[in-house]
Amino acid sequence: MAKQQRITGNWDRFWIPFQDGWAVFKDPQRQPRHINAYWNRDQLKAMGLYINSERLQMTALIWKYFVLTALIICLASLLYGIPESFGDIVNLGRDLVFTVTGAYICSRLVFFAQYSDDVDMIIDALEDLHHRMIKGPANREVQAIKRFHILLITALQVIWFAVILIFILIKISTPFYIKSQSLPFHVAWPFELHNPSKHPISHAIIFLTQSFTLLYFLLWLGFAEVMGVSIFFEMTSLLRVLSIELRNVQELCQGDENLLNSELCRLIKFHQQIILLSDRCNEIYNRAFIIQMLVNFILVSLSLLEVVEARKDPQVATEYLLVMTMTLGHLSFWSKFGDMFSEESEQVALAVYEAYDPTIGSKTINRQYCFFIQRAQRPLQMSASPFPPFNLMNYMFILKQCYSILTLLTNTLD
Repeated sequence: MAKQQRITGNWDRFWIPFQDGWAVFKDPQRQPRHINAYWNRDQLKAMGLYINSERLQMTALIWKYFVLTALIICLASLLYGIPESFGDIVNLGRDLVFTVTGAYICSRLVFFAQYSDDVDMIIDALEDLHHRMIKGPANREVQAIKRFHILLITALQVIWFAVILIFILIKISTPFYIKSQSLPFHVAWPFELHNPSKHPISHAIIFLTQSFTLLYFLLWLGFAEVMGVSIFFEMTSLLRVLSIELRNVQELCQGDENLLNSELCRLIKFHQQIILLSDRCNEIYNRAFIIQMLVNFILVSLSLLEVVEARKDPQVATEYLLVMTMTLGHLSFWSKFGDMFSEESEQVALAVYEAYDPTIGSKTINRQYCFFIQRAQRPLQMSASPFPPFNLMNYMFILKQCYSILTLLTNTLD
């Protein structure tokens, strides 16, 4: 009975975020129970592969080692099969795309093994800040912003996972309509165990293993990526809340200098908390961001090249177009939210300036305003030092470089 309750609980943790988003959408007065990153962390835990310091039960531990073993076996057979594709650019490109994606998944697993406890601390801190009580006339506007943000990130998450599921279905069904491909992705095994005519049973086992691994780890990666974006988007939301409170601070205080001084001190501390969380997030995610930018660059370049090479084969070209769309969507997803984060941090300085009233307040209060404006003028960024920050400008730069490489390779191949 306990086992059945635990399984049901995990399924609840997996679906409740979408149910909560739908409930918020239907009821304009309803507020989200948790931030999206909190829900995403629960979804990763429900999948049984969130590596932190929490002690796992035996069944969860067995499951973790089972899925990791399946991933290692798939990657090893994929690498073993790459030499067979030499001389065929299309098949070699397909192998490299899956190899790079598998390496990226491994890098994310290593990231959580190192930093999941730090990520937990950030999510818990953001959850506490999210549930702060807002006093005065700003409360209604703040609640509306929180509601809009949870609906936005939930809608984007649904779209993103719909694209992932379409891609998974296409890959798993590929062997059924392309005779030259007997497995979702090309691999090689000793003694030709992957050959359906010689070893039909082992081929069926490999097919099922590949299908399961593809489905499980792409969904896991999707939740991990959305959680990372949600952390920065929650800080964007907090910056918006800060700006709203600043613009309403004079109305709240009604000329009371003591109250104004107290509110300014509170808002300055609130801003400092966001800055510290931002710096800590960039520190934690730095290497992960660098790997992410390199992987996106490689995948877009490979996909563009393969689309050009396979332009006479619509099925193969469509497959690579979908890979390129997913990669560009992933990169633009991070870049847009990086832009929003920086833009919202710049709005704080404007909000402080609008809140300033030279006819009210002592020199101490005026100095607080000056300090606040000066500190808020440094925009916060989603950065991966020494690489440039995630924003749409740098996103376009990456696309231009991919196009340049494509042009070079195409001319060389011709």
